[in-house]
Amino acid sequence: MKILLAPSESKKAGGSGSFDPCALLFTELCPLRRELLDRYRQIIQSGDKGAIDALFGLKKAEEIERYLHSDPVGAPVLKAIERYVGVAFDHLDYASLDPRAREYVEANVVIFSNLFGPILAGDPIPDYRLKQGAPLGEIRTEKRYREEATPLLEAFLEGEEILDLRAGYYDKFYRPSRPYTTLKFLKDGKVVSHWAKAYRGTVLRHLALAGVESLEAFLALPIPGLELSEIRETKNRRELIYVIDEAFL
Repeated sequence: MKILLAPSESKKAGGSGSFDPCALLFTELCPLRRELLDRYRQIIQSGDKGAIDALFGLKKAEEIERYLHSDPVGAPVLKAIERYVGVAFDHLDYASLDPRAREYVEANVVIFSNLFGPILAGDPIPDYRLKQGAPLGEIRTEKRYREEATPLLEAFLEGEEILDLRAGYYDKFYRPSRPYTTLKFLKDGKVVSHWAKAYRGTVLRHLALAGVESLEAFLALPIPGLELSEIRETKNRRELIYVIDEAFL
């Protein structure tokens, strides 16, 4: 079973070694990644405040400075699952997982980076900032990755069950043509939006700790605070509806 996960715009700084865009999942995407990195660097070096603000989506001067003077090419790296920080990643709490659970995450989770496209959670990436939906000049990264990465992903996921924990936006990068499963969370009868990230991170944590290898095993897995209430089937998409316990979060 493979798990699809959205990235976070926020990143942890630091790392070691140096970044190589050809060392990520799907070496066939290396030319595209180099092209996008070149365009990213051109915008940063242009001095065009409007373009830079749109690229980063940041307001605080110190945060802008952090990325304005950093070049991802050759920069220190961390595993993607360590680099990304935010609600989902906080609730996964990768650092506290045992070695077997960490290995599970690194090998089975595909993260959809706005800059690097589909990468494995264990892939080494640099510190960077690209606001979700922001183009690189005239280039829409989601469109280019949808065009070039879809056949690679389809081959990679052949024979795998797919659990899609991404936000709907990332369908623009890739939507499986084979059967796949998504999650929806309800609290007080209403669909949870922002905090859905927390529940996705919690679900992933329990999957990793249990070493779940199939959707059947996932359906049988008890997750504290979440109760499966309904399963909806539409074409090749299965949606699991969870009701959130009032005490959860």
